[in-house]
Amino acid sequence: MFHEMVRLWFAKTSGLSRFTRSMLQGDIRDMTRYLNKILCETISYFDGGKKPGEEEPEKFYHGLVLGLLAENARNYVIKSNRESGYGRYDVVMEPKDSQGTAVIMEFKVFDTLDDENGLEDTAANALKQSEEKKYDTDLLARGISADQILK
Repeated sequence: MFHEMVRLWFAKTSGLSRFTRSMLQGDIRDMTRYLNKILCETISYFDGGKKPGEEEPEKFYHGLVLGLLAENARNYVIKSNRESGYGRYDVVMEPKDSQGTAVIMEFKVFDTLDDENGLEDTAANALKQSEEKKYDTDLLARGISADQILK
């Protein structure tokens, strides 16, 4: 009975978490809603730190996102702080199927008080770093094409 029950549970899932499914589909609104729900229901303001550099909020959110991605281990190899190209990325989701979509994540802290250029510039800097350091080197060597890699 338990075997059949568990089999049915897994038959109903795609193998991807809501967070990951939204990310791969480019549904930023659903990704944000889900992340906000997690943050509001479980995490204290003090967990992430008050200001960039003081409590190292980047490390906290890095760990949070790793936790959200961990349930995707059935379809992806999740790697953190590994060398690739000329640097070290924050997180990579490498598909177990070389035809799948890979994801490279580079976390940056955005401080509304100190950064007058805006969130878009912070995100652009993360993308620029990923490109300049060639974080996609290992994925490309594995046979994953550049158009299958989200950054």
